[in-house]
Amino acid sequence: MQRSNASRTRKKPAISSSLMVRLDRRSKEYLSRAAQLRQVSVSDYVRTVTVGQARREVEAAREQVLALTPEEQLAFWQALNEPAGLTDAQRRLGALMRGES
Repeated sequence: MQRSNASRTRKKPAISSSLMVRLDRRSKEYLSRAAQLRQVSVSDYVRTVTVGQARREVEAAREQVLALTPEEQLAFWQALNEPAGLTDAQRRLGALMRGES
């Protein structure tokens, strides 16, 4: 008994979603020209460049996470909670604003 084409294993279609972007005429001309230089459609150019750039930015952001030891975390927290000391200029300004000078 032969299997029908429908029962054969098929690749699932790639899931896609649309993105609409409004551009001024000059920006679109740049995108069109860049796509022509790569010999791809504007959509393919935008997808390739923007997704690649977004991926690099996300990966770079992940690398910029600060890792502090428990002792460093405590010192950082304490520094944030200590009241800031006023400078002489700030004290003079406060006195001036209160009419004390």
